[in-house]
Amino acid sequence: MLMNSKIKNVLPKYRFPDFACNDDWNVLLLGEITAPIDKRAGTKKYILMSVTSGLGLIPQKEKFGREIAGNAYKNYIVIKRGDFAYNKSATKLFPEGYIAMLTEYDEAALPNSIFTCFRINNEQVCADFLNHIFQANHHGSWLRKFIAIGARAHGSLNIEDKHLWEMPVILPKLLEQQKIADCLTSLDGLIIVENKKLEELKKHKVGLIHKLFPAEGKAVPEWRFPEFYDNGDWEEIKLGECLLQHPDYGINAPAVPYSNNLPTYIRITDISDDGRFSRSKMVSVDKKVTDDDYLEEGDIVFARTGASVGKSYKYNKNDGKLIFAGFLLRIKLDLSKVYPEFLMQFFSTRQYWKWVNYTSARSGQPGINSSEYSSMLIIFPKNHAEQIKIANSLSSLNDLITTQTEKIETLKQHKMGLMQGLFPSVQEVID
Repeated sequence: MLMNSKIKNVLPKYRFPDFACNDDWNVLLLGEITAPIDKRAGTKKYILMSVTSGLGLIPQKEKFGREIAGNAYKNYIVIKRGDFAYNKSATKLFPEGYIAMLTEYDEAALPNSIFTCFRINNEQVCADFLNHIFQANHHGSWLRKFIAIGARAHGSLNIEDKHLWEMPVILPKLLEQQKIADCLTSLDGLIIVENKKLEELKKHKVGLIHKLFPAEGKAVPEWRFPEFYDNGDWEEIKLGECLLQHPDYGINAPAVPYSNNLPTYIRITDISDDGRFSRSKMVSVDKKVTDDDYLEEGDIVFARTGASVGKSYKYNKNDGKLIFAGFLLRIKLDLSKVYPEFLMQFFSTRQYWKWVNYTSARSGQPGINSSEYSSMLIIFPKNHAEQIKIANSLSSLNDLITTQTEKIETLKQHKMGLMQGLFPSVQEVID
């Protein structure tokens, strides 16, 4: 076990004025302020929990649609409100595993196979403060040196619990812990409120799309703008009949680190679920690029294989010069027939995703080829003005969703920066 004699006292970068003259923070080992929990569920009924990285402990019914304990239930570990559970499964945000605190229930049970559970046993330690330390991935900075690269046992990181208990925890006095915890918890509350607003906007968009596009088997939508009431039925034709040319396959070449002097690949991993592009760090390397290889205003690309099949993106010149990479298809629309932004809104409808799920279903990896995309039936009003009106209405809602998403991301980045200033790092306290 790491001895306290090897650890020096430090101060965080930021400190509340009330505590500016207080002593340095003390360093204790996690095993000195907490105790392992080994109580088993047995035959008593508890809410069964799982963990979602970054969100915390949630009921199995909420995550999986059902409880999945089976015969293993009797060995589930029972925890109480304020207890912690270390999930030894690596995630993108928490490669060394995720530690969550039970906050929503008085008691719950978790699988003993992948969770190490522990409880604070020191009255001078604030549970919320400790929880924020774990949200800042303090434990990851400490544990990563004990995890062999790729070392896993039954899907979990192969790490001994003793290394968790040896983790140094840097603590001020209780009142200062509570002040810091209250500050960060209030920020969490604001993020939750803004996330709820985002979810409401997304639900509103789904409902609006459902009303503005005809239901399956119908020729007109339930809602129509007044000026188009007498415009007649919508038209249903194949996507291929709206194109200037047959869909193209993407360039499939090697890639090198990003350079401002070379065109950037767009891959399906660069496209968000709502069709926005986030610049890739990979670019074309040894293939001669011609003018035909670049995406142009109004071009649409689709994912043609894999888990993202059906996802789409409409090129915007503000995204810079882009070349579409392998596993993507490009279409060039006949603008006299269909407005590109309207078509992009069609690709958000239930009708479209029902077609994707049916067409892509195969015995192996799901996929949709260029001929299948060309034969897909799309439905739209013949009047371009109506297409534009619908597209602009939904696009304005997309803008609100984008703005709200960016607001939440800014709050999260602010919290991350605040935590870095409010907590000393593990490296700062170990010689």
